[in-house]
Amino acid sequence: MKLGLIDISIIVGYLILTVIIGFILTKRAAKGLNSYFLADKGLPFWILGVSDAGGMFDVTGTMWLVYVVFVYGLKSAWLPWLWPVFNQIFLMVYMSKWMRRSNVMTGAEWINTRFGHGRGAVLAHLSVVAFALVSVIGFLAYGFAGIGKFLAPFLPWGFSPNTYAMTLMLVTAVYVVAGGMYSVVLTELLQFTVLTVSSFAVAIVAMMKISPEAITAAVPAGWKNLFFGWHLNLDWSGLIQSVNVKIAEDGYSLFTIFFMMMLFKGVLVSLAGPAPNYDMQRILATKSPRDASKMNWFVCCCLFFPRYLMISGFTVMALVFFSPQIKAMGTQIDFEQILPDTLSNYMPAGVLGLVLAGLLAAYMSNFAATVNAAPAYVVNDIYKRYVNPNASRRTLIVMSYFVSFAFVAIGILFGLHARDINQVTQWIVSALWGGYTAANILKWYWWRFNGYGYFWGMITGIAAALILSKFPFLYLWLYPDIAANLYPLYSFPVILTLSTIGCVLGTLLSRPEEDETLMKFYRQVRPWGFWKPVHDKVVQADPGFVSDANFKRDMFNIFIGIIWQTSLVVLPLYIVIREKAAILQAIIVIVITSLILRKTWWSKITD
Repeated sequence: MKLGLIDISIIVGYLILTVIIGFILTKRAAKGLNSYFLADKGLPFWILGVSDAGGMFDVTGTMWLVYVVFVYGLKSAWLPWLWPVFNQIFLMVYMSKWMRRSNVMTGAEWINTRFGHGRGAVLAHLSVVAFALVSVIGFLAYGFAGIGKFLAPFLPWGFSPNTYAMTLMLVTAVYVVAGGMYSVVLTELLQFTVLTVSSFAVAIVAMMKISPEAITAAVPAGWKNLFFGWHLNLDWSGLIQSVNVKIAEDGYSLFTIFFMMMLFKGVLVSLAGPAPNYDMQRILATKSPRDASKMNWFVCCCLFFPRYLMISGFTVMALVFFSPQIKAMGTQIDFEQILPDTLSNYMPAGVLGLVLAGLLAAYMSNFAATVNAAPAYVVNDIYKRYVNPNASRRTLIVMSYFVSFAFVAIGILFGLHARDINQVTQWIVSALWGGYTAANILKWYWWRFNGYGYFWGMITGIAAALILSKFPFLYLWLYPDIAANLYPLYSFPVILTLSTIGCVLGTLLSRPEEDETLMKFYRQVRPWGFWKPVHDKVVQADPGFVSDANFKRDMFNIFIGIIWQTSLVVLPLYIVIREKAAILQAIIVIVITSLILRKTWWSKITD
């Protein structure tokens, strides 16, 4: 289906409006680095929460989620734990306020709060900059892998998906570079509004076109069941036989083993705190530690319900209308085409333009947030600190423009070499995060951990992630029977072990950080964990000091919060497939967990 005049008008009008907003905000963003990267830490938590939610509502991820809901049904609600999606709950409960108390501009700058200014701190600082920049490139390649393939069926000029992807990335980069964080946040407010309206439109169209009986006839037994046993127990025989092949290739058949690995990895990554990307920038841009915690709560409130309305709407239309085309593909199924093909064939004029504008908004929002993170590290943490400490405000802003465009170009280059969305997704969420986790857990919870340990842990982990992604045979002897798509996930323990060895050896073979540095960090952040020697010194120096750290309460709130978040994910799925009893159960769980969190978390948040 080609776009009609009304659809083209909606999309073009939206694109023009976002670019205008970016240029209007150029002058305000150019006041200085704090304005450019953190919007002067003056935005309300709910605006930053909507912005962060918009940055996570990306086209590539939406294409992947439509695929997994199509194949795995309600059990797909667990698969975003690969990221892990529940890291937002860890951030909400305690991690965001710890991070915001540092009062810095970037995650790399935070290193000085923890490790001081010695040689170990310098090395740690450089290693976290390296990770941040590698992850930015990974996320840009991730977005590139999906957006061109998504746009190609709609646009009339017949160019390749890569050409469309490059064009949109460059258009988006223009307003991001011009307006900095102000531009990113305010355009994301517009984008999220368009996305929410689009999500409801997709769900309503799907529910009007498709009956519950038609959905039941199109899916295998167990598809509507959220829970699972040792095996996945989804058999597509008699419906779309080749989907069984895809399940085997994905490696999810022994779902309990996969789930345990995913949970193990997810909890460790969440304990490590926010990665140095757009999520961390939003935390550091809040007005206070209390607002930082509220912001991540608001992300969960905004993101999951509208996003899964859209995903479930597209999925049920694909199940009922697109299954014959999928059968015709045989074993060469391209599930990444489900979203664009369903959208192009079953959305009415006007609604199609609105939904396309919404999905473009999703892509641009995620891309903008990612691009905005890169120059913060290069300009603030490398150029200003090591190359030109006396650089003028204008020089730093111009450098930020240059770095942004440079990373867009590098992201395009890596995106051109990505095989598919799932490949990039698995590498980012599993292998790369394996290299990040050990050092970033120890920095929060172990007083003895120092800058040298951080540096060697990060460098060992990043190197292992890069090497194993290129030479998977180096660890295949550990997991000879796993599916190729799960290599990155199952490499996580290997990379984590190597990184932990680097952390421990680097720490124990060098001196502890200075007492003054550790005591200042402990007073400022007040973490729980293995900090007793430092706590005793702080209390000795200041008998009136009281920490608000409460490990047991935080863990309880995380447990309740994950149940609350998962219910927000499954509720829209149940609404679109019209499972009335399940809808009521999900609402009851959301209400009960919300009341518990109000008493045990919301009322306890402190600055």
